[in-house]
Amino acid sequence: MLNEVGLEGLTLRAIAKELDVKAPALYWHFKDKQALLDEMATEMLRRMAAELTHPPEDWRESLAVSMRGLRAHLLRYRDGAKVFSGTHFTDTSYAAPMEAQLRVLTDAGFTPAEAARARLTAYSYTIGYVIEEQVMGPDPAGGAEGYDLAARAERLAGYPLAVAAGWEIFQDHDRGFEEGLATIIAGIDVTMRGKRA
Repeated sequence: MLNEVGLEGLTLRAIAKELDVKAPALYWHFKDKQALLDEMATEMLRRMAAELTHPPEDWRESLAVSMRGLRAHLLRYRDGAKVFSGTHFTDTSYAAPMEAQLRVLTDAGFTPAEAARARLTAYSYTIGYVIEEQVMGPDPAGGAEGYDLAARAERLAGYPLAVAAGWEIFQDHDRGFEEGLATIIAGIDVTMRGKRA
């Protein structure tokens, strides 16, 4: 249903109708929409964790592989990043992958606090990037066609740098994500590991 109606159209009432049950039956399992989103995000994480392999030993590659995997999973669902962000997982599915990622970082010399901050920084970048990517399109689930860059350029005719930025920002999301991720990882290297060098 999420892929059909998006996050805004996903209500407990709509789900109950799809399941051919009365809405109060769902409230037995989920007290509100947030509880439903928490469980949806947890199920997304379970599916993601089931596909994970042992992380690479190099901390840079480990972070990159992890964030690429997160992005790929979020893009499988319409509004996937919005569903995932700000939720509370309902079980410990996240613990083993998180522990493995943190272990790679601490084995590379990060303190536990630095490892947590490094992972959170890359994670936050990925969630934010995918939210923007899914809002601006094109929608991989078959919805919106994407941002109309020609119309944007016409509106911003007096602002040539802003026009040029639009062509960069709203196209080739794969390349944009990879370049941003490389920047984040290089920044982590300089600010967290570099201060001890």
